[in-house]
Amino acid sequence: MQQVLWVGIGCKRGTSWQLIDQAIEQIFRENQLFQSAIAGLATIDTKASEVGLVELCHLRNLPLKTFSAQILRCVCVPNPATITDQKVGTPSVAEAAAILAATQTPLLTASPFTSIEALRVRFLVTKQIFQPKGQPGAVTLAVAQASNMSITI
Repeated sequence: MQQVLWVGIGCKRGTSWQLIDQAIEQIFRENQLFQSAIAGLATIDTKASEVGLVELCHLRNLPLKTFSAQILRCVCVPNPATITDQKVGTPSVAEAAAILAATQTPLLTASPFTSIEALRVRFLVTKQIFQPKGQPGAVTLAVAQASNMSITI
């Protein structure tokens, strides 16, 4: 199976890899997506060393793409959040990171407020918040699919 799905992740500091994994499993099951199609995880650069994310990527042998708040805030997303903007400097982490990771457009050509269509990305799952009762941590997750651009000769 082709690995074309990018999972955008936002999480509270200290969220375990098990909780992130559980969130991915649930969202993929609910949306009838194959986990074997996951190309990698994506998030904000301040989470590059977040233990739960790093451990999960290592266990699943997946890359972790990270983007600065400045780049993330340039992407138009379906569900921007003022609270996220106040906390980390961008109205979206999970949705914007999934979209940017899945895009095949060089980031240098992306202008402020670039639309999903312009980036040639299919958005499959909008922001979902996963916070089970009685467990520490929370995960926000979104899924985007890289476009299958055919090259004709």
